Amino acid sequence: MSNQYSLGDVLERMYENQLALEAAVMELTLRLEEQGSVEVGDNVRGALETIGENAGHIKQGLARLKGSGAA
Repeated sequence: MSNQYSLGDVLERMYENQLALEAAVMELTLRLEEQGSVEVGDNVRGALETIGENAGHIKQGLARLKGSGAA
């Protein structure tokens, strides 16, 4: 196994971490909303919406990077 990782591999891992954090934050948000913290839930959902929008751009960028063979 190589000790070096390509830029695409590193960015892919960062993207996967972003998705995992998004899921974890959403789970916590659902719990808060169940306890009546609707305003907090709305604020978090707004931030998660931005994460979701950016995730699409990141995924497209990763596909282009990997398609170009850049390391």
